Amino acid sequence: MPDEFKQIGIVGAGSMGSGMAMLFAEHGLQVSVYDVKGENVDSLAKSITDPNSGLAPELYQKVTGYKELPPFMDSLGGKSADKLLVFSIPHGSAADTVIDEIRPFLTAGDTILDGGNEWYENARRRQDALAPHGVAYLSMGVSGGYQSARRGPSISPSGDRNAVERVLPLLERVAAKDARSGRACVTNVGPGASGHYVKMVHNGIEQGILGIVCETWEMLYKCLHTDLDAIAGIYEHWVSEGELKRNFLFGIGADICRRHKENGEPGHIVNEVQDKVVQDADDSEGTGFWTVMEAAKRHVSAPTISSAHFFRIASSDRAERMKVVEAFGQSLGAARKQHADEAFRKEFIEDLRLAAYCACLASFAQGMNLIARASEDEGWNVDLASCIQIWREGCIIRSEGIADLLQPLYEKEGKVQNTLALQAVADEVKRTLPSLQKVVKHGLEWNAHIPTFSASLEYFKYCGGKHLPTQFMEAELDYFGAHSYDLKSEGDGEVKKGKHHYEWKRA
Repeated sequence: MPDEFKQIGIVGAGSMGSGMAMLFAEHGLQVSVYDVKGENVDSLAKSITDPNSGLAPELYQKVTGYKELPPFMDSLGGKSADKLLVFSIPHGSAADTVIDEIRPFLTAGDTILDGGNEWYENARRRQDALAPHGVAYLSMGVSGGYQSARRGPSISPSGDRNAVERVLPLLERVAAKDARSGRACVTNVGPGASGHYVKMVHNGIEQGILGIVCETWEMLYKCLHTDLDAIAGIYEHWVSEGELKRNFLFGIGADICRRHKENGEPGHIVNEVQDKVVQDADDSEGTGFWTVMEAAKRHVSAPTISSAHFFRIASSDRAERMKVVEAFGQSLGAARKQHADEAFRKEFIEDLRLAAYCACLASFAQGMNLIARASEDEGWNVDLASCIQIWREGCIIRSEGIADLLQPLYEKEGKVQNTLALQAVADEVKRTLPSLQKVVKHGLEWNAHIPTFSASLEYFKYCGGKHLPTQFMEAELDYFGAHSYDLKSEGDGEVKKGKHHYEWKRA
């Protein structure tokens, strides 16, 4: 289908919206940008002409900012034109407010691409509300942060099939490109709000990997007192080849470790960063919380992702945490420095690399299992191989080594409900699990903070456990609650209440 759109309207002139405005302009579109905050529109005008923006001067006139809604909507052709809009605004009520405000200007044939990190149920509700009026509201995940919004993100649109196919040629032009295949990192994810769901899980996987990366950093920096520039070199080696090849988060970790203070001041920028992650606790970011909530709701075990989330939550209120530090004493929660010879350091760093890879596999497996379960529940028919393909570039969870493992397996197997049951994945876990066990052991001995490493290890153990101690838990549930149980002699059974009850103690 040819690309029929020549102009586009963006609602939201923040870092993501501004980046997308310049990206669309570079691909030939006339771009109108509206923001209810006038100062954001003023900042957009400055950022466009900033030499560091990379936007060619002859394209400056292709981007126009608006502080009032009527002229913004008129700039898109008025009611007679099929308008294309992109929302780049916070999740929640903001989008509902914008839709209410632009509703008088919308007509049948218009398309809204919601590119915010929106809760998929909100996206589905808006689709249902606008569809009877002929307005297509497409649920569209945009991955990669503001840098990728400027240069080309990974995109996961979903909704009305015809509407998605109509905008897909444009999205293929602006999306990130997989360097090896040349394929655009965008696909029609499926019907309904599956696009936002896939983006939500992307961010959940990201949350797990962020936890893994920061745990490796503490063990290297605080426990083995490795110089930050040396840690940068370690990370650069990890992402240059092998299992963690082109892992985005370890790659930017190297950049962070190398960043010295400016103007010749001694020290590194990272040492000035306070140890609190507040994006979940202040409700500015919802995708991590939603992933944990959805995993629980849909009965998908996701401890790597959830442990990383609760780690962030515990970090967020530092003042409250300092009260606990005072009560416990500083030593209880402090990582301890180790005196290690070069032979041990070399062996440990290799174990740490393999442990990080093994834990990253856990985060990916948990996320992909959640997508598979939701797709089954909702009838979306999401293709897991396509998800991995669009995450090969332009997104935060880019990890070529893992993509090269998973994508061919999903393409070969088709419908996969449990990634851990794929033999090639199981073989990788078995190969690298000894390194994960060593890292967790050392982490405990060194008092390092290892919530995602330890959770990943336990995840593999209990998912691969033939005989779990939950047998005893089931007996206790039957004892006080008459919950009933199945008998071992009856086989594996189904996921439903057992047929047997024993009167352990009469009332």
